[in-house]
Amino acid sequence: MYKASKMKHKNILNSTLAGLLLFASCAQTHENAEQVNHLPNMYPDYADVTIPVNIAPLNFEIRNKHLCNIETILTIEGADEDDADNTLTATSNSQNLKFDLKEWKYFLAKAAGKNIKVQIYSKSDEGKWTAFRPFTWQVVSDSIDSYLTYQLIEPTYDVWSKTKTKQRCIENWDEKIIADYTLIKNLKMNTYAYGNQDANLSIIYLRGENGGTILNRNGKLRKLNLQGKGMASPGIYYSFNPSGRYLTYSTNTMVRDFNINADKRLEVYDTASDIYVADLDNNRIISSPQESDSSHLETFPTFSANGKYIYYCAANKKELSDKDLKNLKNLKNLKYALVRIPFNEENGTFGERIDTLYSSRSVCHPKLSPDGRFCLFTVLDYGTFPAWHTESDLYMLDLQTGKTDSLNIVNSKKSDTYHCWSHTGRWFVFISKRDDGIYGKPYFCYIDRQGKAHKPFVLPQKEPTFYDDCLKSFNIPELSRGPVPFNTIGIEQALKQEAEQFR
Repeated sequence: MYKASKMKHKNILNSTLAGLLLFASCAQTHENAEQVNHLPNMYPDYADVTIPVNIAPLNFEIRNKHLCNIETILTIEGADEDDADNTLTATSNSQNLKFDLKEWKYFLAKAAGKNIKVQIYSKSDEGKWTAFRPFTWQVVSDSIDSYLTYQLIEPTYDVWSKTKTKQRCIENWDEKIIADYTLIKNLKMNTYAYGNQDANLSIIYLRGENGGTILNRNGKLRKLNLQGKGMASPGIYYSFNPSGRYLTYSTNTMVRDFNINADKRLEVYDTASDIYVADLDNNRIISSPQESDSSHLETFPTFSANGKYIYYCAANKKELSDKDLKNLKNLKNLKYALVRIPFNEENGTFGERIDTLYSSRSVCHPKLSPDGRFCLFTVLDYGTFPAWHTESDLYMLDLQTGKTDSLNIVNSKKSDTYHCWSHTGRWFVFISKRDDGIYGKPYFCYIDRQGKAHKPFVLPQKEPTFYDDCLKSFNIPELSRGPVPFNTIGIEQALKQEAEQFR
């Protein structure tokens, strides 16, 4: 009798628990969610962006403390919705939403060349479900270069003791340190550049005592002395020609000035700068009377896609006295134009005619698309240091038509600059301070075959709150098709070499 009664109570308990579980499961459903005609407060802003088929998951956060559960359903538009392969669902009992990497890659491969409908559901503290207005991710088959190299620096740009140069695989979360200020005898990797976005061809300049210029060819590191007689400094800014034989660079004598204005805390400018070309096969420095003229400032040289021109920025120093160059208040008169000069690869000589392509505002960091059609550059009111110029924007010059695109869909109200093309010319990366005006973050932008720019998106991170917790600014992003074949130890060993002399 007791045993039967006990069993009866046990069955009642089990039934009650089952009912509660059933009720709970029904309560968790979003099928009866209230539809609203606005997007959620989502960070990063990934709404209606164009993404490459090989990008890492776009993890995000719903920034509403009253919403605790998130369910996101991705559906390939035009596909059979009943086919589970055409749908990817991710859930979270917090405000953070993260996709499984393997599932994401499989799903994105199926979505290549199509749009993905993104539907986000969220439940409030009271148990009420909301269905937000859906948006789309346009997935293009044009892959982006898989690796991104960048500096992590203090946002003020005046403290270098904790600077690191890293390389991240943007298809996943893998990351490695290439150079660490504290490990390479307090040397800062000032600038670096890839040839044709090939990780096996790159140049590195490390600033500081016992520093130097390091050439990487297929993992073999060579220390070069590119500071010839009468040059203002070693090479600072570099660009390879298409064959990799020639390297154009500028020598810059730089001055830093600090400003009490919060929007322009630091100004960096040149008092002297010239452009040269190094023949890397014959250890020869090539100069031009026009490009080593002390009456002008020349900087940021870059080869055209066919190697027949060198594009750079130039300012007439005659318009500024030495006093002006030492007085920050008068630097508003220092404006650079975008120009180009022919270069003959066969005999290694400069041409004579200099063409001015843009001079409406001050120009810096010109970069030529690999197909030779576009020149992407930064414009600002004056000077060539856009990091603390809120008015700095990216412009794109169509070299076929001569028209300049102000890229309104790309630029923000804060600094947008420091850009680099992918090797296909379909993508470029840049640094933007659009969130808070202080911390720069890397954004990717798609340029379609008609030359139209699409809404950019920030580099995805495994943790959606990464940028909230990161107290460093991203700087000088460079795309490459593979990982660099060296590490910090390799650079340190190369610096111990006796530098090759160039005549």
